[in-house]
Amino acid sequence: MTEATDQAPVCRRLVGRTAVVTGAGGGIGLATVRRLASEGAHVVCADIDEKAGKAAAEEAGGLFVRTDVTDSAQVEALFQAADDTYGSVDIAFNNAGISPPEDDSILTTGLDAWKRVQEVNLTSVYLCCKAALPYMRRQGKGSIINTASFVAVLGSATSQISYTASKGGVLAMSRELGVQFAREGIRVNALCPGPVNTPLLKELFAKDPERAARRLVHVPVGRFAEAEEIAAAVAFLASDDASFVNAAEFLVDGGISGAYVTPL
Repeated sequence: MTEATDQAPVCRRLVGRTAVVTGAGGGIGLATVRRLASEGAHVVCADIDEKAGKAAAEEAGGLFVRTDVTDSAQVEALFQAADDTYGSVDIAFNNAGISPPEDDSILTTGLDAWKRVQEVNLTSVYLCCKAALPYMRRQGKGSIINTASFVAVLGSATSQISYTASKGGVLAMSRELGVQFAREGIRVNALCPGPVNTPLLKELFAKDPERAARRLVHVPVGRFAEAEEIAAAVAFLASDDASFVNAAEFLVDGGISGAYVTPL
């Protein structure tokens, strides 16, 4: 017998596959880059932040492509670079997104803020799916994982109206694409994380601890997720272990969406 450790077992489910990760420079994206690389994938790291994106790629032994995910030409070039470098596009984790403070209640959120969030959170996913699908159709296989959110299935009185609407759009689009391309060997799923302990979340809640407390009380497990826990879900959805998981709202939310009253 081997001694028990705190480390997760090493899986090697993605050896030789090519994974494109947007928003790769930090948070869930960076944790996923690390996880996919540890499982044997060639990882193509896309980020608008050149320093963070390059660092992620170097750590994973992968490729960095600076990408504005709202620019269709840059998105097409990203997936072309993945195919040119590694010979396939097997996994697309369309994860880039923003949650600016200007996006708040519908009563106070201006049209410019609304449009910016929609462009980055929803239109970018449309562009990435559109660019990835031709490679996957040619191969006859592929896994697309789009980052939605638990707010796509729940309402919140601490509103971020454009963010919520954008994630609902990601969920609906993922479902439709999963159905449309299923018989071509392509799976499309919407990953719906609960609140994740990332620098962005810490910054938001450090400024407004009361808002943080209002959210944390609704998490049955009593804490926010770690980015590595979300990355593990991405690796599962990317792998053949999830071969019959398609067009799903894949909730990784600590039980939030199933809760009425949480434990004391």
